[in-house]
Amino acid sequence: MRKGLSIFLIFFSLVVSGISQRTGVSLALPANVSEAKLDSKLMGHSMPYRVILPAGYAKAAAKRFRVIYLLHGLTGHYPNWTTLGTLPKSAEAFNFILVTPEGDNGWYNDSPTITNAKYESYIIKELIPEIDAKYRTVNDRKGRAIAGLSMGGYGALKFGLKYPQMFSLVGSFSGAIFAPTFTSQSFSVFGQSFSVPFLEIITRTTTDAFGPPGSASRTENDIFSIVRSTDPERSKSLPFIYLDCGTEDILLQSNREFATLLLEKKIPHEFRQLPGGHTWPYWNKQVVEFLNLSERILK
Repeated sequence: MRKGLSIFLIFFSLVVSGISQRTGVSLALPANVSEAKLDSKLMGHSMPYRVILPAGYAKAAAKRFRVIYLLHGLTGHYPNWTTLGTLPKSAEAFNFILVTPEGDNGWYNDSPTITNAKYESYIIKELIPEIDAKYRTVNDRKGRAIAGLSMGGYGALKFGLKYPQMFSLVGSFSGAIFAPTFTSQSFSVFGQSFSVPFLEIITRTTTDAFGPPGSASRTENDIFSIVRSTDPERSKSLPFIYLDCGTEDILLQSNREFATLLLEKKIPHEFRQLPGGHTWPYWNKQVVEFLNLSERILK
């Protein structure tokens, strides 16, 4: 009973966060943050995003900068990393261009059933080329990383596994990595079923994003299946994977299972289990850890 209540509270906090981003008061952006829109042909409408520039960007006219894409979670939106998160301030200690795209509740996938819900293709084929064209980026995998929280953690891992030629580092914070195989009838955590509101939103959004249970899109985008089918030669081309989850997070078990699979397949990675839950205080700490790792890996 207590576990069910905790799960509901996590879900409720995520929904409130999403609503606040849709209806919140407009605030002045920090000096290092800008906002833009991309007229997406794939999505059929303009897609907003935010960019956090490093302190020396304007003065270093001949310098190119490494780029990190940060994906938001379910019910969240692209401003989350700069409003609920502490990134505008914590990013000042690093020399990266940070980009926060809009992913709605689309699980960063190309929906097989909804026209123009092409979130995967939008990021890979439109947004990344746009950023490389507008800013002085290191325009290859050596200087590019992608990471995310919860739904965004799943998306970042999937992008790294499917497009290793584009990223040298991927990160997942509290990743909802089970998404493509989710069914309300079969999924449980530690034997405890999700609360009804959580089940409803997960069922609806995963069906919209991947199609009905058993669909080809679910199999093709299941990161467990992708890793299991990865041969030793392809493993060598994969980006380094950073994976973490809080010890009080309901998603810990699935993240442990994924880390075990990476170990079995000898895929280079780092897995951390740290005190914390499915909350912004936890993610604000972990994104800084990821930025520190990026300093060592990105070239």
